[in-house]
Amino acid sequence: MQNEYTNIPADIESISKIPAVANILEIVCNTTGMGFSAVARVTSDKWVVCAVNDNINFGLNPGGELKLETTICNEIRQHHDPVIIDHVSENEEFANHHTPKMYGFESYISVPIVRKDGVFFGTLCAIDPKPAKLNNPTIIGMFKMFADLIAFHLDALDRLAISEESLQIEKETAEVREQFIAILGHDLRNPLNAISNSAQLLARINHDDRTQKLVNIIKDSSFRMNGLIENMLDFASGRLGGGINISPTPDEDLEKVLYQVIEEIHAISPDKKLNLNFDIAHPIHADGKRIAQLFSNLLGNALAYSSADSTIDISAITNEDEFKLCVANPGKKIPEAAMERLFQPFSRGEVEPNQKGLGLGLYIAAEIAKAHGGTLDVSSDADKTCFTLILPTLK
Repeated sequence: MQNEYTNIPADIESISKIPAVANILEIVCNTTGMGFSAVARVTSDKWVVCAVNDNINFGLNPGGELKLETTICNEIRQHHDPVIIDHVSENEEFANHHTPKMYGFESYISVPIVRKDGVFFGTLCAIDPKPAKLNNPTIIGMFKMFADLIAFHLDALDRLAISEESLQIEKETAEVREQFIAILGHDLRNPLNAISNSAQLLARINHDDRTQKLVNIIKDSSFRMNGLIENMLDFASGRLGGGINISPTPDEDLEKVLYQVIEEIHAISPDKKLNLNFDIAHPIHADGKRIAQLFSNLLGNALAYSSADSTIDISAITNEDEFKLCVANPGKKIPEAAMERLFQPFSRGEVEPNQKGLGLGLYIAAEIAKAHGGTLDVSSDADKTCFTLILPTLK
């Protein structure tokens, strides 16, 4: 544990970061007519000035020390009460006190600075070789208010330092995590491609039913793993690079893009039932690859959260103003608490604990929609859940 002395340089720096302190010390001197005012850090063995306004050449600068036992602040540290002396020579308690004799002052005022947690920091004090009228409610109230203000600022600086440290740790942790995800995604791609290609070759060979089922399982797993890797890479690059990149082209054939995704899903899961309603008659400025990724995430999500014999409704319609893609699946209503986090990363486990996945699919889909200047919304009731993508059309 650090002793008090080792913290004093930090305390001096903290006081120097409070702009109001210089004004406070100037106001104290101007209001009281006294020539010296200071903020002092007072510990069990040190008296150190942190800030000073010296018009009488007392000779102390920030960092300067007085022997603790020679100060009245040492007594204030023990009882936490202000000490106010208008005229030392006429004060019975302090006329023969060693401190005014040693430092040659006739007027003195010192008010404790106490932190919010009750810890004594030091004093706001002032002295002058001439008497001054200090012992009145106005002057005492002013000093107490300024002492409280300094304590408030010290506490605020501590809170700010803790917040900045926490933010820095969080930022560094996030960057390491996302870089790890990106590297992991790249390293997984090569062996996954090998597995997928091998499964495609095996599928062309005549097998018995049991072997064909195993091949289909490999294909299905490879497809889902590839989607997870794509989501991981997009999440990492989006967080580190400020968003998902798109390369839109004018008059993108989105109907063809959507059918390609459906064919991929159908090749892996031929028993799934899809009801299609496509009417795309207006040009769309979009990135076909990204829209395919978004649609694959929505469709995969719909299939995962509905029963095997259910039908997924898919519609894609344009008018002069917008392109609207809707993917709806029967199933139970998504809870309200889950709806609030649905498009946040890593939230899928909270939505449905028994479902596997990273919880990045809907987040990536929403980011793709945002990058296109569009929106991705969801509605859910007891009968069905529907995700709706809306993109602007070319005028």
